[in-house]
Amino acid sequence: MTDVVVIGAGQAGLSTAYHLRRLGVDFVVLDGAPAAGGAWASRPPTLTMAKVHGVFDLPGAHRVPEPGEDARPASGVVAEYYAGYERRFELPVLRPVRVTSVESLDDGRLRVAASNGARWTARVVANATGTWTRPHWPYYPGAREFRGRQLHSSEYRGPSSFAGRRVVVVGGGHSAAHVLSEIGDVAASVTWVTRRPPEFRYGDFSPEVGRSIIADVEERVRAGLPPLSVVAVTGLGYTDVVREAMEKGVLNRRPMFARLVPSGVWFADGTVVEADVIVWATGYRAALGHLTPLGLREPGGGVRMDGTRVVRDPRIHLVGYGPSASTVGANRAGRDAAVEIREFLARVPAAA
Repeated sequence: MTDVVVIGAGQAGLSTAYHLRRLGVDFVVLDGAPAAGGAWASRPPTLTMAKVHGVFDLPGAHRVPEPGEDARPASGVVAEYYAGYERRFELPVLRPVRVTSVESLDDGRLRVAASNGARWTARVVANATGTWTRPHWPYYPGAREFRGRQLHSSEYRGPSSFAGRRVVVVGGGHSAAHVLSEIGDVAASVTWVTRRPPEFRYGDFSPEVGRSIIADVEERVRAGLPPLSVVAVTGLGYTDVVREAMEKGVLNRRPMFARLVPSGVWFADGTVVEADVIVWATGYRAALGHLTPLGLREPGGGVRMDGTRVVRDPRIHLVGYGPSASTVGANRAGRDAAVEIREFLARVPAAA
């Protein structure tokens, strides 16, 4: 029994835990992964620190990259940073604990159930499960007919297995750009397709631009609509990864194909692109299935939010969701959620 259960120990979960600790709130963090690192621990080894930014910005523990660190895989470096953070601030993280459901009890408290049979009773749940565990696979006709290999970008582990292969990469976000930048000079051919023309952002990501983007996302979640993907809001930044893909000549976008055929993909103009591999870099959806018993979703398919608080149930906070699904946003959401949770606990009497 505890006042607050935080679900997830990625950036949003750790930020929330840090602020709850500072405010003196009784809580526990449940994390489904076997070790620290959040979604970063599952990134491919070819995603080095030179290709990422803002990963050392957890509240109270900012640090600069160490000499020579740029060449190391981000998965290992960030995992070490997160593990050290948990130890430094003595955060009560339990793992591996995969939460399967959150239900409301008759006395107004919440029961959090895990796959190992463990149960927790809490007054508030701060959900920080992110999206990594729920990759999105869009349906296209002929998917079962295709004779080649299909994988989601979350399964990508580097370019070596694509050598000499004909590859189709689907998606207009950063994951697609990462894959394209690495396979462009090893694959026999590379075809890049997206549903919408990609929007490249060449200017600096100013605070004004950031505030405008957050306002757009907040408007959607306040209306109970599902949040858009990050790239749909921010555009594709002109990063080192994007420049590398451009230099290799693989950012030649084609509109989305109409269907898959045994040998590749078929376009509406009647052309067929032969393919051995299709990489679905088609993003993720919020991992909220364990909250289904609470009935939080609106008719529009999303969860109506007021800050981090769920409008339908003020006992539930979503951090790392919607406008807080970014490095800076997750830190701020963790602080805001912790402050509001403490106020809620003081205002609403505990069950006898």
